[in-house]
Amino acid sequence: MKPEAQGKDVKLKILNAAKKLFAKKGFEGTTVRQICDEAGVALALVSYHFGGKENVFYALFETFAPAFLVTEYELNDPVHDLQSFIREFTLFRLAEPELINILQQEVMMESPRLEKLQSIIHVLWRQLRLILEAGKAKGQFEFDSTRHTVHFIVGTLVFSRSSPFLDPVFRDENESAQPKAAETEASVAELTTKFILNGIKSPL
Repeated sequence: MKPEAQGKDVKLKILNAAKKLFAKKGFEGTTVRQICDEAGVALALVSYHFGGKENVFYALFETFAPAFLVTEYELNDPVHDLQSFIREFTLFRLAEPELINILQQEVMMESPRLEKLQSIIHVLWRQLRLILEAGKAKGQFEFDSTRHTVHFIVGTLVFSRSSPFLDPVFRDENESAQPKAAETEASVAELTTKFILNGIKSPL
């Protein structure tokens, strides 16, 4: 393997290990040594490739953030744009639960690291706001406050996840703990879309 390829492989191992540990223990509760042990690499390689734990954190979002985060919608059809927005984010949340968990922790703790994530995260919510405003102007969406509606949708998308602690409450008495076969990623995205569109009284 060429040195460049080896370097990329090591960096990816470090990032995957950090993603797993940050999601489980939090940023502050994770040490560089733990990341290296999980990744199976030498301790010095975090500093060599990233310059420290905090840069590993930022690299996670730069590396695993999906392309749709920077999508610019034309706003000719706000209903379709919102459906696409919700679907893509829901699929991303299901594909990267650890990254979403890390983001949840950082938001809830009002972490100082959020400031550097603004360039990645805020552009996404600005697009959501533009879609909502365009839909309201066209009479397709009905809501009183854009600010509160953005909060409502962000909360649904970011903070909606399975929890072993709450799952017994959400399930019916005779329902299995295992997800139903019909509960595919696509079906979860569809249910999320319907829930949000019903909330803003949009025609489905």
